[in-house]
Amino acid sequence: MTEQSYDGLKATSVRHLPDHVGETVLVQGWLYNMRSKGKLHFLLVRDGTGIVQSVVLRANVDEAMFEDCKRLTQESSLRIIGRVKADERAPGGVELEVEKVAILHVAAQDYPIGKKEHGPDFLLGQRHLWLRSRKQAAIMRIRDEVIRAIRGFFHERDFFCVDSPIFTPAACEGTTTLFGVDYFDEQKAYLTQSGQLYGEASAMALGKVYVFGPTFRAEKSKTRRHLTEFWMVEPEAAFYDLDDVMQLAEDFVSRIVGRVLENCRAELAELERDTSKLEPAAKGPYPRMTYDEAVAYLHANGHADFPYGDDFGAPHETALGAAFDRPVMVHRWPAEIKAFYMKRDPSNPKLALGVDMIASEGYGEIIGGAQREDDLGALEERIAEHELPRESFEWFLDLRRFGSVPHGGFGLGLERTLAWICGVDHLRECIPFPRMLHRIYP
Repeated sequence: MTEQSYDGLKATSVRHLPDHVGETVLVQGWLYNMRSKGKLHFLLVRDGTGIVQSVVLRANVDEAMFEDCKRLTQESSLRIIGRVKADERAPGGVELEVEKVAILHVAAQDYPIGKKEHGPDFLLGQRHLWLRSRKQAAIMRIRDEVIRAIRGFFHERDFFCVDSPIFTPAACEGTTTLFGVDYFDEQKAYLTQSGQLYGEASAMALGKVYVFGPTFRAEKSKTRRHLTEFWMVEPEAAFYDLDDVMQLAEDFVSRIVGRVLENCRAELAELERDTSKLEPAAKGPYPRMTYDEAVAYLHANGHADFPYGDDFGAPHETALGAAFDRPVMVHRWPAEIKAFYMKRDPSNPKLALGVDMIASEGYGEIIGGAQREDDLGALEERIAEHELPRESFEWFLDLRRFGSVPHGGFGLGLERTLAWICGVDHLRECIPFPRMLHRIYP
């Protein structure tokens, strides 16, 4: 016997059982629920790809095996051999007529997560077990689909995946949200806020790249839109201007949404997601408006007190997102509220060539991007204005000394995008083990 076979049968995932109707298969998984009725046991078995009802008829198995099933508890681990039978009423359209049950482990009876309602603090404390629930598993499967769509999209467009360091010597998004780390010989390092600056260096070597990995922000925020550790995908491309960046962002997000709609219908149904609200986002074009136009819209639609020159808060992003049936891109922002590396608009130096993509349905910003400052002198001025340590950015300035070209990119927050696609309220459900202001366990 190998890890993936038993009694001469290779394991078949629940997801693929509809392809094996009429065949005898092996399913390996855990008991999700069970009910018995006379000479029948109905075992709901999950394997991570889905749940299948497995019917144990006393006449089809030996007596000892039938009796053994009575001692099964939730999360007991099993190997089941049975015949796949089509049944439109069953999840996935099939069920198993069981021929053999091999019990690997009978779980303890006091499974912490019951059928009653539990509060979020309790569930987060049991996150290692909460992940096994239907909806949480569905979100994780959609997360996997989004990740595969991300990598496939960039591979098709000749972007190379590069890795930026987690330890950095300085900030790139402002010094107030850094996690400091003691480094060797009394040096100070910081957990990265973004892989972008190193992505720019990689783009100058390889042309078009993307960085995909964890990032960290030490914001003392408890809102549903914040995590202290989250994943970002950050493409960076030489010779791109702001229009190129916006078109790439639109193509990228529409591809992600389209892939999820194509391949995760069962998961979206489990989450009770209204897919009609996602379908427009799978197609372009996405609306685009300048910051000035966005402010004018807010002033005319219930936010007359919004001060020009401020960044948008959650209510303002919600109002803008509600105006469209798909994400909207807001570009050309006041330079004073944007990062030092954003290029100024040649037609109006008070504006930065930045863009934010705001998702529909009140989910707020999912992308922030820009054309980068490619002029050495201008970038030196920005570093001084922001009172950043010049010595930490000499390598970054070298990119403008040796072969500078127009270039740009953006960062997409994986968890924010996933929350919008799945229709869930809080980012904490969109990452396997969330890290928040007061949450670092388990």
